[in-house]
Parts: sequence; structure tokens; C-alpha cells
Amino acid sequence: MKIKEKRWEDVYTRSAKLALAEQLGIDYPQMTDQQLLLRADKPLTEHRRNILFICSRNQWRSPTAEQIWRSHPLLSVRSAGTSPNARRKVSVSDIRWAEIMFVMEEKHRSRLTAEFTRLLENKPIHVLDIPDEYKYMDPELVELLEQSVEATLGLK
Repeated sequence: MKIKEKRWEDVYTRSAKLALAEQLGIDYPQMTDQQLLLRADKPLTEHRRNILFICSRNQWRSPTAEQIWRSHPLLSVRSAGTSPNARRKVSVSDIRWAEIMFVMEEKHRSRLTAEFTRLLENKPIHVLDIPDEYKYMDPELVELLEQSVEATLGLK
């Protein structure tokens, strides 16, 4: 068995292209139409929807939402924050990963749009209108998140 030698020049060129694409907010490499169709033809039971919950500091609201929906069989969830001081700041890879995003307030949508304009094309962002007045896993916050996310995603 012959081991294929890595061509380091190709590795470097690819990583440089990926870095430039990330700076410009462009998906690289892009999927072909056929790849997109194959992905879209999968039944819902085979494909877990990638859901991203966003608040300011990723401290109370979005981690609560992530915890609530973490074990749902049809969802794969993450949480992040828009603030530079967030426990986990929203990144380009989060935006690319997410199929649907839930933000707690309109200001979060505005911040995302300002920072990730090109990546957000054709990505639904739902504003939940949940103010920053709840602690992690507050029963009232849990109830608000369950009702609004269930209604939007058509779950249960």
C-alpha cells in the first residue's frame, strides 16, 4: 500500500482561501445545487435542525434555551452571545452551522445583521421579545421559551 504524500503548498493555499472567505463572509467551498437538493430531500426524522439561541452575554437566556431543547430528538442546539464580553461569543461558524436562529431581543438581530450581513442571507432569525430580567432556568423564562419556540418550529 502506497501512502500518499501531502502537498503542503495545496494545504496552505486552501487554508488561505478559507481564511479570506471567512473575512469576506462568503461560504467556501460552496455546495452544488445537486448537493443542496440531496440534503433537502432527507426526511425530517433523519435530519436534526440546527438551532442557534442568541442573547447578549450568553449567561442566562440563551443557555436556558439551549438546556431546554438540548435533548429534543429533532433538534441540535447551541447558544451564544452578541457582546464582546459574552461567555461564548457568536462566531462565523455558528452562523454557518445554524439553520434557524432565535434572538431574545430586536437589538440582537440588529447586531447580527451588522456583523454577519452576507452570512445571514436566507437564514431565518426569530425575535422572541424576552427581556433581560430572568436568571438561568427561571421557571417563567422556561415557560416563555417553551411556548414561543414550540409555536415557531411546530413542535410537540
